Amino acid sequence: MRSPYREKDINRHIRISHGVPLAPMTTLGLGGPASVLVELQDPADFLEFVELARTCPGSPVCLGSGSNVLVSDLGCDSPVLRLGNRGLRIGATDAEGRALVEVQAGHLLTDLVETVIAEGLSGMEMLAGIPGTVGATPMQNVGAYGQEVSDTLVEVRAWDWVLGRHVTLSARECGLGHRSSVFKRSRRWTLLSLVFALRRSELSAPVTYGAVAGVLDVPVGGRVPLADAAEAVLTVRRRKGMVMGCTETDCRSVGSVFLSPEVGPADARRLGARNAPINSFPDGSTRVSASWLIQQAGFGLNTPIVDSVRISSLHPTLVADEGASATTFREAIDIVRQQVLRRTGVGLTVEIDLLGTWHTAGRAGAPGQA
Repeated sequence: MRSPYREKDINRHIRISHGVPLAPMTTLGLGGPASVLVELQDPADFLEFVELARTCPGSPVCLGSGSNVLVSDLGCDSPVLRLGNRGLRIGATDAEGRALVEVQAGHLLTDLVETVIAEGLSGMEMLAGIPGTVGATPMQNVGAYGQEVSDTLVEVRAWDWVLGRHVTLSARECGLGHRSSVFKRSRRWTLLSLVFALRRSELSAPVTYGAVAGVLDVPVGGRVPLADAAEAVLTVRRRKGMVMGCTETDCRSVGSVFLSPEVGPADARRLGARNAPINSFPDGSTRVSASWLIQQAGFGLNTPIVDSVRISSLHPTLVADEGASATTFREAIDIVRQQVLRRTGVGLTVEIDLLGTWHTAGRAGAPGQA
């Protein structure tokens, strides 16, 4: 639906476009157009977007860097918001002596990680190389190599579309779990800024992953300078093709397509007997590696799944090649899930968000800030 707003009615901080392809705004490069795309630079103008959204069908969708989203080939009828608000401020310390860092939702996570490391702040060094905006991080409690957003998040400031006002939610109210939160699959909130609490330290948190410890040549549990820890994480991620721009052949990816599924004691013993990687997580869950399950189901590296969609040549995840579509990518997801369940007895849950109108079986997940 075309917005009733004309270009001359909008201030210079808000840009409204119609029928804009969303594929170039995602790392997969797939999907159709947005009926209405709103690009907002100044958070002070957010209320103008609220007024606009009330004239459009469907709940608004916020799209960040598009690194965790699959856009339907049919596009998206709901208004799509892109927040360009960037910037961070290192403020006072809290009662525990941690530095409070306020960050705008449109700020890039990679830039935040680099900045806090340069400032001698520990708590995010293991998140080096993860693409996306900071506003997207609480959606699925982004984490890697022993650190999660839940470790440092204090609060978020958001617009609540149900209450129709700005709200501040504590980290507890965000309901952060393993790649989950109250924001996941919900369009109730649009996140505008976040506050993290980081500790001043020249050394990293203990290195808990063997692959990272191996690059650093330190024992698991050792601590190293912050920048060294981040560079080791980047090295491990590059080997898997999980750093943007690090590979020419497997670049159209959304990283991990599937969550590592939670397993009960019986399945943990059964799979452990097969040398499956079984890990305990901060939320109390016990999970088996999704990558291991995919390999056990018979999907080797570079295995074609459907036309122009295959397993990466570097890591057991799906990537798109020239000629792929959102529909074929979703078909590949279903094929992998079905075969993993048949071969291993464990069901995989899709981690990525599905945006837009889908005519295939199943209900599309509602993305937050992807």
